[in-house]
Amino acid sequence: MDFDVLTLSRIQFGANITFHILFPTISIALGWVLLWFKTAYRRSGDTGWLDAYYFWVKVFALTFALGVVSGITMSFQFGTNWPGFMQTVGDIAGPLLAYEVLTAFFLEATFLGIMLFGRQKVGERMHTFATFLVAAGTTASAFWIIVLNSWMQTPAGFEMIHGRAVVTDWLAVIFNPSMPYRLSHMLLASALTVAFLVAGISAWRWGKGDQSAGVKAALKTALIIAAVLAPLQAFLGDLHGLNTLKHQPAKIAAIEGVWHTERGAPLQLFALPNGETRSNDYSIAIPKLASLILTHELNGEIRGLNEFGNDHPPVAKVFWSFRIMVGVGLAMMLVGILGAWQFCRRRVLPPLLARALVWMTFSGWIATVAGWYVAEIGRQPWLVQGVLRTADAVTKVPGGMVASTLLMYLLLYALLLAAYVSVVFHMAGKAITASTQGE
Repeated sequence: MDFDVLTLSRIQFGANITFHILFPTISIALGWVLLWFKTAYRRSGDTGWLDAYYFWVKVFALTFALGVVSGITMSFQFGTNWPGFMQTVGDIAGPLLAYEVLTAFFLEATFLGIMLFGRQKVGERMHTFATFLVAAGTTASAFWIIVLNSWMQTPAGFEMIHGRAVVTDWLAVIFNPSMPYRLSHMLLASALTVAFLVAGISAWRWGKGDQSAGVKAALKTALIIAAVLAPLQAFLGDLHGLNTLKHQPAKIAAIEGVWHTERGAPLQLFALPNGETRSNDYSIAIPKLASLILTHELNGEIRGLNEFGNDHPPVAKVFWSFRIMVGVGLAMMLVGILGAWQFCRRRVLPPLLARALVWMTFSGWIATVAGWYVAEIGRQPWLVQGVLRTADAVTKVPGGMVASTLLMYLLLYALLLAAYVSVVFHMAGKAITASTQGE
């Protein structure tokens, strides 16, 4: 099958961001979990917290390394695959990316070494402070990246001069209409991803006979995080949806599968969106519920895709990505609440719950990637909403060159992802052996 340069470049960047986002999603929240482990140890003197810290700081270092490598590759693609992006909005995107490097990346890279190797050299207080600085750096990094991405979704604080976006108000650029919702949603997604990663690996160690204090401390922390934050994420998701309805109604129409503007729109539980007939096949829906959720009125109006002509995203991809995100999120909420109730109340981990947690170790990745597909595919055909079309920013290099590098990326990413997962479980296995020998 022949693909044009635009399609190949979109697939390549999509593959890159899919791989890259897996690792910041972990490191953003894992830094704060490490800080909790360390402060809990200093407060209580219980070495179980320190054991948990030293196992998970190794996972953090591995995650950070892969995030840096894939992030650099992604940055290069702005020039190789999307030269029109920087030509048009580089005066805004360039400084925001620079802020991320200067205020966040250097902070993380500098103090991570102290976290890994410096505890005996700098003392407990400085070691804990270094952990705080790394955690703050990961959050600052997320802040600047989300600022740029949100600005691309809901641009503000600029004017077009000779075909270039020129800043008129940096505060409006940074605090654009969707930024607070996207930042909150992403930070909670990271926390839930880490909660299930920590819970899943800890449950795996538990099932292998390692019921040490470090495993119990990590498992309890992770389950409480999941139980508290999963419902909060659902609430923030609703607020984010209301903001998107206001600023990107075509995306909401694709999410809900609404083709014709209607009042009392049903919530599609299942459907196969049909672009040719501009309708939903095999629809299973709850009457009026989409309007109630989005407008808080049973007969609230939702604009249909037909109102946007061809300026709307590919419906099926957005429709199903959203449902995958919500479905996995609901499963995380259920397992998190049940797990916290069982473990905190009885101090035991039933075999069925342990298996569920192990199977859901990387469930946060699935939900996060699906959510990013909703956000990014849902913005199409715009690269910067209402300012720059994706087709106008793509490279003019031959499609064969893009295809060859795409295949290289896909092979490399598959190998690195397999290596990452296997190394994490290998480290968990070594921790089990060390714990058994210590007993």
